[in-house]
Amino acid sequence: MSRGSRRRRLVLVTGLSGSGRSTVGKCLEDLGFHCVDNLPLPLLERFLADPLAGVPEDVDLAVVTDVRTPGFAERFPRLVEAIDREVVTPVLLFLEAGDETLVRRFSETRRTHPLAGGRPLIESIRRERELLAELRGAADRIYDTSEWTLHELRHQVYREFGERSEGGERGLDITITSFGFKYGIPYGTDLLFDVRFLPNPHFVADLRDRSGEEAPVRRYLEEQDEYRELVSRLEDFLLYLLPNYEREERSYLSIGIGCTGGRHRSVAVARALVDRLGEHDWPVRLSHRDLER
Repeated sequence: MSRGSRRRRLVLVTGLSGSGRSTVGKCLEDLGFHCVDNLPLPLLERFLADPLAGVPEDVDLAVVTDVRTPGFAERFPRLVEAIDREVVTPVLLFLEAGDETLVRRFSETRRTHPLAGGRPLIESIRRERELLAELRGAADRIYDTSEWTLHELRHQVYREFGERSEGGERGLDITITSFGFKYGIPYGTDLLFDVRFLPNPHFVADLRDRSGEEAPVRRYLEEQDEYRELVSRLEDFLLYLLPNYEREERSYLSIGIGCTGGRHRSVAVARALVDRLGEHDWPVRLSHRDLER
């Protein structure tokens, strides 16, 4: 290979306005991708013709673009087809959401749809959907974000596009997410544990407004036999499972820990498991989906 020690990924992020493209772009930046956003088509064409020019070796790339660019719907699919697959591995990621969801998002943010032009919002959304139908059909990945929170969208991006280990191979990417069942189960959960049987700090006046990341809540739970036994059993169970998943070349493992509201018990259990697995050299990403609700 002429440049770099491995063929690099080029993630092309596009889709409907209001579906989460900007969030995906920021997540990819956080993951170390070299990102370019909303280039005019002539500059984008030049970039895609030689995407590795000026980019450090072994850095993956991402392009975020949309229908605001004049001629985008007609020309962008041709640009994607012309990418040299011997130089980069392109992944076309298309984001979408239902009409009702997009109308609500635009109403909440008071943003103007890029295709507005005096037409009603719902017509603009449907027109954009029509214009991008060909691109959607060519997509390698489609994310329908209608029912996703920002946390769930970020989690999906981190799962799918997280960093590779040395040699370009992925190790087992583990995420433990605390959540509240009252807000629904996180998208893409592989293992789910319900900890609502534990004594609830919500009903202790001094602990109600604290979280499971705070020492008083954790001390309260650690005094409970059920909590100590649960964490110990889950630790043993995961230490049994993880090497087996890794041996089968599993790339991702998403573990959900749920309580009622996602603020006390699930947060404390998730934190304890991350800490314990870390002591056994298992790097785990921790996410508290509903902690700030």
